[in-house]
Amino acid sequence: MTEHTKVYTLNNILETRNKIAELESQGYVKEKIFVLTHDKKRTEHISEHTDANEIGIAEEGIITATANLFRSTGDELRAKLRSVGVSKEHAEELESEMDKGKVVVLTWSGTIYDNENFDPNIGYFGYVPMM
Repeated sequence: MTEHTKVYTLNNILETRNKIAELESQGYVKEKIFVLTHDKKRTEHISEHTDANEIGIAEEGIITATANLFRSTGDELRAKLRSVGVSKEHAEELESEMDKGKVVVLTWSGTIYDNENFDPNIGYFGYVPMM
């Protein structure tokens, strides 16, 4: 059902669990729901306790995944977001929100993006995107 990517910025694991349950009840498939935080261990923890996924090689593509081995945390997070269609500007804003402790939950359309390409149809919820 995930035809368009949607990005939610949430405060904690409880909100995340509730949002994921809501998305699943709306018909979004579990395999297309992802969580991301500024800390890898926290992302793993939330993923394990919500049955959501982490953005990995299948979503990023092998080139981005390999490059992420050599990137800083912020650069890696922005690259992961860019690979699922988030624009450079929104990826920077979302990474800043994650740096403040926010959790990003996204439903993914399934299209891998690279370079300067991005999905202009993404819906953003929970923070005011840059205009």
